[in-house]
Amino acid sequence: MNQKSSQIKGILFILLAAFFYAMTSVFIRQAGPLPTMQKSFFRNAVAALFVVIFLIVKKQKAHIQKKEIPHHILRGIFGMVSTVCNYYAIDHMNIADANMMNKLSAIFAIVFSALILKEKTKRIDWLCIGTAFIGVLFVLKPSFSESTLVGLIAAFGGLGAGVATVFVRLLGERGESSASIVLFFSTFAALFMLPFMLHSYVPMEPRQFLCLVGCGMAAMGGQMSITTAYQYAPARRISIYDYSQIIWAGVLAFLFFGEIPDALSILGYIIITGGAVWRWRVTMRDADA
Repeated sequence: MNQKSSQIKGILFILLAAFFYAMTSVFIRQAGPLPTMQKSFFRNAVAALFVVIFLIVKKQKAHIQKKEIPHHILRGIFGMVSTVCNYYAIDHMNIADANMMNKLSAIFAIVFSALILKEKTKRIDWLCIGTAFIGVLFVLKPSFSESTLVGLIAAFGGLGAGVATVFVRLLGERGESSASIVLFFSTFAALFMLPFMLHSYVPMEPRQFLCLVGCGMAAMGGQMSITTAYQYAPARRISIYDYSQIIWAGVLAFLFFGEIPDALSILGYIIITGGAVWRWRVTMRDADA
């Protein structure tokens, strides 16, 4: 397979991953007024179950190196923060806005890659970060209101996702398989959330249960698709296409809930995504030079 064909397949898989992740938002909202911890528990429990099934079908084992367990735990903690904050935001704000705040993970990943992985940052990285936070102001429209607090929770979820991404990259570099990383996280998160879920458990209708199962399946579909995408092409060349999740989220939110982002939010999306595209183009130009 030539490089161009491989890159096209990588782009298609990352677009598919973005669709699956946007679908998790739809399933979470469709599940109705259930506690956030309950939604998060079922999402992770279902994901863990499907990873186990996948490993059994593929006749593979999830081997986890003992020396990497602390990194798995840190990935799990920040991943849980991201999940809980993101799901809370989806239930309390426009779905496209919530997804945009979660995509700040790419911006936070730049910062924490420098702090944790000691990666060197360039001027373009910090300009991208500054541009992103200007865009956030348009999306959140800060005021002394509950909506601003919800927006900040959503942004904090993006921070958690960014740090979790850094630890996923670290674990991958140290030889941990994608299945092992996903299985540890999903199991760790489900067990951690179990007592909180039981404490505030709300009986579910069959439709609500199926929505949470759908959420877990969509999350697994996203994880498998994005893993496959990076097997076909390097992250630096195709990661920008992950921002298509905002488009998917906007379309699905309109189709299922009739939501339309306001003009300021759309302007914020353009600023944040535009900054990311700008950084990507500069990075690609330097890499190809």
